[in-house]
Amino acid sequence: MDLYEYQARDLFESHGVPVLKGSVATTVAEAVSAAEAIGGVVVVKAQVKVGGRGKAGGVKVAKTIEEVREHATNILGMDIKGHTVNRVMIAQGASIVEEYYVSILVDRAQRQYLVMASTAGGVEIEQVAHETPELLAMVGIDPLKGIDRALALSIVQQAKFPTDIEGQVADVLVTLWKVFQSEDATLVEVNPLVKTSDGRIIALDGKVSLDENADFRHPDHEALVDESATDPLEVAAKAKNLNYVKLDGEVGIIGNGAGLVMSTLDVVAYAGENFGGVRPANFLDIGGGASAQVMADGLSIILSDPAVKSVFVNVFGGITSCDAVANGIVQALSMLGDKATKPLVVRLDGNNVLEGRRILNEANHPLVEQLDTMDGAASRAAELAGKAGK
Repeated sequence: MDLYEYQARDLFESHGVPVLKGSVATTVAEAVSAAEAIGGVVVVKAQVKVGGRGKAGGVKVAKTIEEVREHATNILGMDIKGHTVNRVMIAQGASIVEEYYVSILVDRAQRQYLVMASTAGGVEIEQVAHETPELLAMVGIDPLKGIDRALALSIVQQAKFPTDIEGQVADVLVTLWKVFQSEDATLVEVNPLVKTSDGRIIALDGKVSLDENADFRHPDHEALVDESATDPLEVAAKAKNLNYVKLDGEVGIIGNGAGLVMSTLDVVAYAGENFGGVRPANFLDIGGGASAQVMADGLSIILSDPAVKSVFVNVFGGITSCDAVANGIVQALSMLGDKATKPLVVRLDGNNVLEGRRILNEANHPLVEQLDTMDGAASRAAELAGKAGK
C-alpha cells in the first residue's frame, strides 16, 4: 500500500524523523484554517499517488491567506496524470539551502535491503543514477543487522554529504530504518531531505510503501487505506480475501495461481484482437483452494462488474484437483442463482481433469461451456464478450 505524502509525514513524525508542520485539507475552508494554524509561509501540495505534481501545478507556495485560498481552489479537483486531487496538504514553509536524497527499499534481486543516498536531491533518482551516478551511493543492508549509527555514518560519507551535517543525516538514516523495520515497509524515501538556513536537516517530502502481507501485525494501517480512491469492486474483493485487480476490459478472469492468471490475461488480450479489441476485465487468483464459497465470491465480484460480458475460468489442477474445482463451480452457480447471468467458459486441466469435466457435463448448466485448451477457451470467451458488446 502506497501512502499519501501527508500520511508519510505523520508516520515520520511519530517515529522521530525531523519534519515540518503539516495538515491535510479536503476543502478550501479547511486549507485556510490549516494555514492560519501553521502561520507564515506555507506550501499547498496536491495529495495524489503519482509524481509530477509540481510540473502539473499541484504544488504552490502561499505567502498570504488569500494565496492559500486561491491555490487550494485551483488544486482541489485538479487532474494529475489521471488522478483527481481530493485533498491537499498545507505544509510549513522552509528556507532551503541544499536538497538531498535518501531511501531504504527492498532489493529483491539481491535478497537484501538497499540504502540509496545522494547529495543531488529534488529530482527523480533515476535521473541522478543516469546522469551523475558518481553522486549516488548504494549500500546493501543485512536484514539481520540493520542500520546502526556507525553504518549510517559510513553511508553518509560514501555519498559525500558535507561534513557539517554528517551527524544529522546519519541520525535521520537510523530513524528511517526504524520506520522501515517497525512498520513493515518496502520503501521509505525522502526527496528532498533538506538543509535549512539555520542548519537543520528536515524531511521535506516522503514516500512510504507498506507491505500488505504484514497487515495482521498492524491493525492501525487499516486507517491509512483510502477507499474513496479504490475501485469499489476491489474493496469488496478485499473484504472477501480475494486477490483481485480491476482492469479495463470485458472478459472476467478466474484462475488458480498468479502465473497462470497472468498468462490468461495475455492469451485473452491476444484472442480479443479478433473480436473487436476485447480485453481482460480483471485479475483474480483464487489460489490453491477453489471451494464453492471461494468460487461463489469470485464469480459474484466479477458478475457485478457491468463491463463484464463473459467469464473465463482457467484452472490447472494441482494440490486442488479439477473435480473439486468443478464441484465449486456447480455449487457456486447454485448459490448465486439469478445473479449468474453471463456465460462462463471453463478450461480444466491437470489433476483429475476427466472427473472434473464429467461433473460439469453432468450438471449441464446453461451458462457453462467447456473447452479443452487454454487458447480455444480464451478465444471463445472473447467471442462471447464481443457478441454481447454489439
